[in-house]
Amino acid sequence: MNSTSLQTASAYYQANRGTRWLRWALTVSERVWPALAVRGAYRVFGTPLPSKWLHRRQPDLARWRIARLPFEDASLTLYQPPAGPHGPVVVLLHGWGGYAAQMLPLAQALSAQGLRPLLVDLPAHGRSEGSTSNLPQFARAIDYLVARQQQQGHEVRAVVAHSLAANALTYAAARGLAVPRLALLAPPASPHAYTRLFASVFGLSEDTRARLQQRVETREGILMRQFEPAAVGPRVAQPTLIVHDREDRINRFADAEAFRDAIPGAQLMETRGLGHTRLLRDEAVVQAVVAHLQG
Repeated sequence: MNSTSLQTASAYYQANRGTRWLRWALTVSERVWPALAVRGAYRVFGTPLPSKWLHRRQPDLARWRIARLPFEDASLTLYQPPAGPHGPVVVLLHGWGGYAAQMLPLAQALSAQGLRPLLVDLPAHGRSEGSTSNLPQFARAIDYLVARQQQQGHEVRAVVAHSLAANALTYAAARGLAVPRLALLAPPASPHAYTRLFASVFGLSEDTRARLQQRVETREGILMRQFEPAAVGPRVAQPTLIVHDREDRINRFADAEAFRDAIPGAQLMETRGLGHTRLLRDEAVVQAVVAHLQG
């Protein structure tokens, strides 16, 4: 966690009346009913913000073919071009609180090169069902989605993932995800550090933060440290491109460096002035990712 990330997150939550109320409710319950505070924090921690209802329509994808794939207690929403190449599939994944259309510039560039982009709303995001999600579920969704595509006879060339989905992608790859290439866009290195950021933003004590982390880990059957670069990187065998902006106010540039150092042969593309999400629309970034996926 760094001061810039804390300031950015705090400013976002303080600007919303509903989240200010949640902060007040959590801090009060922490004093009078600690167990309730942990349950409440767990719910808020797993709720993507901004709300998925803001991104359900995604008019830029109005002409794309839409399919919903049931997954666990939620669903995955898949978007494919209405017409175009029938080449190898490239799965494109948004980050936490994001939505499929954010990956549209890259999808269009891939389609122009004869590849078939597959845009996805992950659980509890966009058009997909579910009200809460988390990093382990993202990783399971990636593994399941790729396996389903392959079972249907599609060649999956690569997976490209932004922010938290990039962290989930490295975990899935370390466990044997069968795709030839990966691209990580603005990845975060430490889910554990994010719980500290969350606790700071909502004014929670270290005891509540630790109990929140334990609740996530016991319910998901995995430790947060198992997602960090040192744990997953050495087992990622695919050629991997990492793109990260020096001025990213959400995830530190050092997070990208940690993945670069941990993944054998990984390449890091540094940008400036694009922040956390503008890099998804940057022409130089799009072309670098396309070139990497073409090998």
